[in-house]
Amino acid sequence: MQTWNAEVVQYHRLRNDLAVVRLVGDAIPFAAGQSLDVTVPQNARLSRRYSPALPPSLDGKLEFHVRAVPAGWVSGSIVNESRPGDIWQLRNPLGNLKVDDSGRDVVMIAGGTGLAPMRSLILDLVQREAPPQVTLFVGGRSPRDLYAADLLWILASELPWLSVIPVVDQLKDPWAPDRWHDTIRAEIAGTTSVFGPEHCWEGSLADVVSVQEPYSNHQVLVCGSPGMEAATVAALLENGTPASAVLR
Repeated sequence: MQTWNAEVVQYHRLRNDLAVVRLVGDAIPFAAGQSLDVTVPQNARLSRRYSPALPPSLDGKLEFHVRAVPAGWVSGSIVNESRPGDIWQLRNPLGNLKVDDSGRDVVMIAGGTGLAPMRSLILDLVQREAPPQVTLFVGGRSPRDLYAADLLWILASELPWLSVIPVVDQLKDPWAPDRWHDTIRAEIAGTTSVFGPEHCWEGSLADVVSVQEPYSNHQVLVCGSPGMEAATVAALLENGTPASAVLR
């Protein structure tokens, strides 16, 4: 199995448990929406699958959104210990998430860092002459958990075919401070619009899609935690969306 190398060039801590890592390296023949096996120097014996948040490029630019999960050896080391100069090894592009060329409207449903492959697909669609209409439901635990709220605002403002609907389990942020979020919010205050609590729908992503009209003539893409994906797909099928329309 072929292995490609990429060097960390930027590391941004966005939340206590989440970081964005940018790399440059070999040009990897993956497709937007796919994931890769990733091995990092902090845990060279273990690999995990992550989806790039950028479509493939000839100059080898990559971006990954990583959330540290409890007892996550790899995710924790990426979020807490990544530094510019680290060399990552990447292998085995896989995945079925894609937007076909049928012209049908697209519904994207992303939980947490499941946003990464959706962002890759959206940026890939920018290159099409006539992109389809895209509705992106992006979910988090609370408004603070919407780590890309500023980026999504910009994309929705600049792309007439994209609508973004933030969905949160609760509209009130937890009392515990998150210094990374608080620092970023202070830096962009008054300079950048973001999706805030006033824009959010409250409930789980499964709750929200369960009350929509059936997506009978759409492409529906779902990405998130295993539990989120299972609940959301079940809700889609229950509301009359054909199983053949759903990819995850």
